[in-house]
Amino acid sequence: MKYMILIQSNPQSLAVWETLTDQQRTDLGLGHLRLTEEMREAGVLVVSEGLGDPALATQVSVRDGRTITSDGPYAEVKEHLAGFYLIDVANLDEAVAWAAKAPDAAYTRVEVRPVLDMSEWEL
Repeated sequence: MKYMILIQSNPQSLAVWETLTDQQRTDLGLGHLRLTEEMREAGVLVVSEGLGDPALATQVSVRDGRTITSDGPYAEVKEHLAGFYLIDVANLDEAVAWAAKAPDAAYTRVEVRPVLDMSEWEL
């Protein structure tokens, strides 16, 4: 079963970030690289990526058949997705065990969500 481990940026995590030393910040980033490699070696990693700042986002909508885009978020974002791991494991307990290894889990919460399997759906 596939699970997403979601790393959020929010006021709580940003406040913690501000208290970290440069070395702790480096260690956090290296911790993500090590975790990615550990997941890859264990054969559970599907993909893992960090995401750019929401100010770099492009909002997309379709109205009356016309694609409309705008830069960045519509309002100041207090919480946003900073990165994720998509893993394929046997069950939620295993997904939680991997999430607990995320460096961010030592400072704030990390979210684990099942990925909906739509492979059986009919068109």
